[in-house]
Order: sequence, then C-alpha cells, then structure tokens
Amino acid sequence: MPKFTKIYNPEHRLDYMTIENLYQEAITLLQQLISTPSFSREETETGNIVEGFLNQHGVKTHRKMNNIWAYNKFYDPIKPTILLNSHHDTVKPNSGYTRDPYDAEIADGILYGLGSNDAGGSLVSLISTFLYFHERDNLKYNICLATTAEEEISGSNGLELIIPELGPLNFGIVGEPTQMQLAIAERGLMVLDCTAHGRSGHAAREEGDNAIYKALKDIEWFRTYRFPKESELFGPIKMSVTIINAGTQHNVVPATCTFTVDVRVTDAYRNEEVLEMIKQHVSSEVVARSIRLKPSSIDRNHPIVQSGIALGRTTYGSPTTSDQSLLDIPSVKVGPGDSARSHTADEYIYVDEIKQGIELYIKMLEAIN
Repeated sequence: MPKFTKIYNPEHRLDYMTIENLYQEAITLLQQLISTPSFSREETETGNIVEGFLNQHGVKTHRKMNNIWAYNKFYDPIKPTILLNSHHDTVKPNSGYTRDPYDAEIADGILYGLGSNDAGGSLVSLISTFLYFHERDNLKYNICLATTAEEEISGSNGLELIIPELGPLNFGIVGEPTQMQLAIAERGLMVLDCTAHGRSGHAAREEGDNAIYKALKDIEWFRTYRFPKESELFGPIKMSVTIINAGTQHNVVPATCTFTVDVRVTDAYRNEEVLEMIKQHVSSEVVARSIRLKPSSIDRNHPIVQSGIALGRTTYGSPTTSDQSLLDIPSVKVGPGDSARSHTADEYIYVDEIKQGIELYIKMLEAIN
C-alpha cells in the first residue's frame, strides 16, 4: 500500500479527508464502476453510483440524464470557477479480452477492467480532489465537478448538454489518461460530405459532364493545400479524403460523385473558419456533419499549466479527441493512466497511478489557491 503523504494541514479540514483515505475510497469507487456496465447512452447505474458516493460525503449534487455535477460548499459567484471534468461511460469490450472485463480484480498492484484506464482512474482521482477542497472556505477559485456521459461517442447528451447549466467557467481540467503529463492543446475534428455535380450522358458519345473528373480536382486540392497559419504544437491542418462513391454502370457518365473528408483542425483556427475557407476553394458542395468538436488549447503560461510544469510535468499536443472539444474555455487534459491502454483488451491501470493522480491534481490546484 502506498505510504501516506500529507499535502498540507489547514485547521478547518476534516480529519478523515486525508490523501490516504481519499485514495482508498477512490479505488473502491473505481471497482464499483468497473463492475457496472456503462456503455455510452447506458450509464444510468454508474451515474447512480457517482451520485450516491458524493451524497454520502455531504455533497449536494445536480443531475440531468446521466450527468452529475456539484460545486464546492462555499461557492462564491464573484470568484472565478474551475471545471473538473471526466466521463463515466465506456466503449464495449472487444473480443480480445482474456479476463472478465467487469471483474475489477487487483493483482500485483494493477487494477484490471473495462474503463479502468479510460477514464475511470481520472474520474475517481478528480472526484477525490474535489472532496479534498469541497469544504475549504478560503479558495481563490470555485470548483465545479462534472462527471459526464456519452464521451466515447461524442454524444449530445453528455457534457455538452449541461454546459449551459454550469454557470460561468474560467478554465477546466479534463481527466483523461495522459500519464499525468499536460495536454495543452487538442485537435478538433470535422467530417465533410462533399458532392461534385455534373450531368449524365452515354459513355460512348461526347455527352454529359463527368462528376468524377470534377471531384478529382477538388480531391487534389484537399491533398495538397496548406492553410496559411500553422500550430506550434501540431503543425498544419491535416485533411484526408477517406471515402469516394460515383456511378451506376460502366456506360453512363455519372452526374454526381460523393466523397468524405476527415479534417483534423488545429488550435490555429476555429472550425467555422476552416469550413468557410474550404468552401471558397472547391467547386463541390460541402456539408459538415458537425462543427461542434472544436480544437482546444491553453496558454503555456496559464497558472494551472505552470503549476503542473513546476511539479515536473511536461506539455504536449494531444492527437486524440475528448470532451475538451466541447469547451469554449481554456482547458488542460491531464490524468493518470496511459492513452495507449484505452480501448484495448484486458484494460488496466496501476493503483499507484491513481494515488499519484490525486496528489498531483491537489498540488496543482493548491499552487493557484
């Protein structure tokens, strides 16, 4: 068992609210969550577990569908507010599992189970951190904890659903497995459905206007174009044509050609800007399936980033998409575990990683409070 480490000892803290007790309760809570299937859009039971856990600790909670949120006891609307967010939904277990994905077994310091790494470890560590600060009456920042649903499918009934109800937020910590390193930027995502329009005709005669040829010109533009601004962390925006469909039979000139483009937007642009520039450069009709998965970033000199750096954390740009993409505030993605383990068979997290996660989250917030 990891040795108890005391961060500080304010006179008004409850005795039981020690790092060691928080850690022990976090492990138990995570085992309960792992043992309870919580696929995206099916998170009612894990929502109940999180809500009940917080209520047992004297925390007043709010709930909308399977999203639960709460504020520090001495919330002051005049003060700025920090968002602590992670998700309690999981993907479905893949066929490669050799262990029961819901067994939540601890063996040799490793906790196994679906959602243990993505993002259960981050979730329970942030919950523990919130409890540590919950009854502090001298915070410079309010703290809003949001445990949310549908992250794995980028669903509209997760964090996005409750953002309007959380009140003003100044910046956020998004819990995902990053080995407690600081992802200070994250790529956004747009999927574009494009249609080149021509005119049908008989392939044996000089008839029609071949939509495939029109599409090829636009596809070549997507392949070669470089946007003027480039991200310091990610470099250029990446655009990839991934699907193409056209034609009905060999002797008919196709009137339409459809193709799909995957666009990974960097923090140098907003999705709306990129979409407008694309429409100006191609002749095909362009429809974005969504512009809601935005790129995100936070200044390296932001106090929360600097507090992490002071604790030996490194900064980087994350290629994966998370609920950060739904936030219009500066945010840093950081949490225990390793992204490489996410969605893999026999998913796991080291219990020491959770202990370290709780301590580092607390130290980062202490430094700015």
